[in-house]
Amino acid sequence: MDRRTEILTTAAGLFREKGFHGVGVDEIGKRVGVSGPAIYHHFAGKDEILATLFNDAMDKVAVETTGMFDTPQEELDFLVRHHARFVVGHRELVAIYAHEHRSLVEPWRKMFTGRTRAHAERWEDVVARVHPHADPTDVAVAVQAAIGLLHSVVLWPPKLLEDPGTHERLVAHALGALDAVAR
Repeated sequence: MDRRTEILTTAAGLFREKGFHGVGVDEIGKRVGVSGPAIYHHFAGKDEILATLFNDAMDKVAVETTGMFDTPQEELDFLVRHHARFVVGHRELVAIYAHEHRSLVEPWRKMFTGRTRAHAERWEDVVARVHPHADPTDVAVAVQAAIGLLHSVVLWPPKLLEDPGTHERLVAHALGALDAVAR
């Protein structure tokens, strides 16, 4: 693992454990095995570390879902499955986002907010193509409900997440929330 990745991984663990404001650069450095000021060779500070964690996560959720699909339903299924796989596999990052997104400062806040908005708009576009007669507000609400449902795994008991069928159940419930716009 390169030093930058090690810093990000360590910071993520500390942010999850103590909260963003409860962690200093010196503590991150100590856990990584370097001095706190050595962190500045890789990042401008703790704010940039948080922004990088969020943007790396968004890269995995949004960028990796580009592709060609035969039908809007196929694309929607892929988006939901991919997002579910991400949140189950990266609960620590999702938890940090849930608890620390307000800690993101400018200029990173504006950039990240734009990325999350674009991601939700993509889902809305796909849901609207699956359900062309659905009210746009219902589509937007369903998308937010489905994404929120997927992100809720950070609050689930770990034992439930160990069940091999949980991922498919999660996908089914998220798709069900999105299909509610047809009713």
